[in-house]
Amino acid sequence: MESPGLDLPVAILFSVLKLFIIPVGGGIPAGVLLAQAKGLAWPVTTGLYLVSDIALALAFEPILRFISMVIGRVPFLARFSAAFKAASARTVAHVGGTSTGPLALVMISFGVDPMTGRATAHAAGHGFIAGWAIAIAGDMLYFAVIALTTVRLNSYFKDPNTTMLIVLGAMFIVPMIVRYVRSPALSA
Repeated sequence: MESPGLDLPVAILFSVLKLFIIPVGGGIPAGVLLAQAKGLAWPVTTGLYLVSDIALALAFEPILRFISMVIGRVPFLARFSAAFKAASARTVAHVGGTSTGPLALVMISFGVDPMTGRATAHAAGHGFIAGWAIAIAGDMLYFAVIALTTVRLNSYFKDPNTTMLIVLGAMFIVPMIVRYVRSPALSA
C-alpha cells in the first residue's frame, strides 16, 4: 500500500512541468507561481524547466533533421535555405558581431525561442549536442529573467493572476518597444 503523501510531490512536479512544456497559456509565469505556491525550491523549479527544454530538444530535433533533408532535395527550398542562412547571418551580425559564435546564437535563443536558436545553430554548422546546448543556454537565461521578474512582481501584487497577466503582457510589449526604439538606430 502506497502512502498518499508520496504521490502529492510527484503530482506537483508534473503539474509544474506540464505548464513549462505546453507552449500556450501562462507557461513560465504560471509554472513559477505554482511552484512557489507549492513550496518547490528554485533549483527544483529551474531543473523542471531544464527538463522541459530537453524534452523539446528530443521532440524537435527529428523534425529539424527531416526538414533539413527535404530542403536539400528540393531546389526552391534549397534557395530558401540559403536566404535563411544569409538572413540569420545578418541578424547575428546585429546581435553579436560578424560571426555566428555561441554567444550570438545564445542571444538568438534568448530573444526568440529555443527552436529558432537550434535552427540557427544548425544553419551555422553546430551538431545536436552543441546546438541544443546553445539553444537551451539562451532559453534558460530567458527563464531566469521571466522567473525572477514574476517572483518579484508577485511580492508586490500578491495576486498570481494579476502578476501572470502583467508578465505575459510585458513579454509581448517590451520586445515591440525595443524593436521600435532600435529601428531608427539600425537604419542610421
